[in-house]
Amino acid sequence: MLHYENKIDEKQLNSLALAYMGDAVFETYIRHHLLQNGRVRPHFLHREATRYVSAKAQSIIIHELIDSERLTEEELAVVRRGRNAKSGSVPKNTDVQTYRYSTAFESLIGYLFLSKRQERMEELILESINIVEKKKGGAVK
Repeated sequence: MLHYENKIDEKQLNSLALAYMGDAVFETYIRHHLLQNGRVRPHFLHREATRYVSAKAQSIIIHELIDSERLTEEELAVVRRGRNAKSGSVPKNTDVQTYRYSTAFESLIGYLFLSKRQERMEELILESINIVEKKKGGAVK
């Protein structure tokens, strides 16, 4: 990561900005995961990645993390902030609740990334991959 003089205060950052960062970070990890597993055809990669990074998949992931009590109080607070963030629009292929929980998940990943908690972030990303792959043999549609 490039070095900047001014440090971003992730605690003060808008939840949608955290989600913006989290979306990019999570997608990068998923792409790397797919390549590591020998998947290389572009169309297949895109289709496979969608199983992990779709709003529905991310909503399932965050619910599982919450229900299994895997998150700290601080992380739950970030999730609540992300869930309650008003984006102004919702993608046409998902409902509002699913989209809000997806944003909550992305906010958490962005928060951990910007606070330089890589080990914890990677632990939750690995857990997320396992959650998706567990669901119906990995089929999250």
